[in-house]
Amino acid sequence: MEAEAGHESLFANPHLWVNIGLIVFLVVAGPKLWKALTSLLDQRSIRIKAQLDEAQKLRDEAQALLNEYQRRQKDAAQEADGIIAAAKELAQHHTQEAMAALEASMARREKLALEKIAQAEAQAAAEVRREAVEVATAATRKLIAQALTDDRAVALVDQSIKELDRKLH
Repeated sequence: MEAEAGHESLFANPHLWVNIGLIVFLVVAGPKLWKALTSLLDQRSIRIKAQLDEAQKLRDEAQALLNEYQRRQKDAAQEADGIIAAAKELAQHHTQEAMAALEASMARREKLALEKIAQAEAQAAAEVRREAVEVATAATRKLIAQALTDDRAVALVDQSIKELDRKLH
């Protein structure tokens, strides 16, 4: 009886029945629970992977945009340098043209001034000659009028008439 009593005590132990119930529960419900748990974990890992893929895609797009903007900035800087160089060259060209035009204008003005001076000198010389002729003529008239008598005047006219025939033929 004692053996039965040991047997009974083994089945009377609540821990044994809890353990047996847990094992039966795990055998019956375990695969379903395992599937549900792995399914949840798989879905979560798929969501995380999708989020990581999206983040990587966004990072790649951002990097591509950054590269594009850097390239555009470099192109814009090169274009600006080209524009500045062209503007400097154009300004230098205009400066050279302006200097050439100024030199030509100064040469024309100098030539005109020299021509005006020469013309003024010629006019002054002609004026002086004219005045000298007038003064000499007036002085000659005065001298002739004083020195010439009527007899001497008639003799000079006669002599001039005789010389006139000889000079004309």
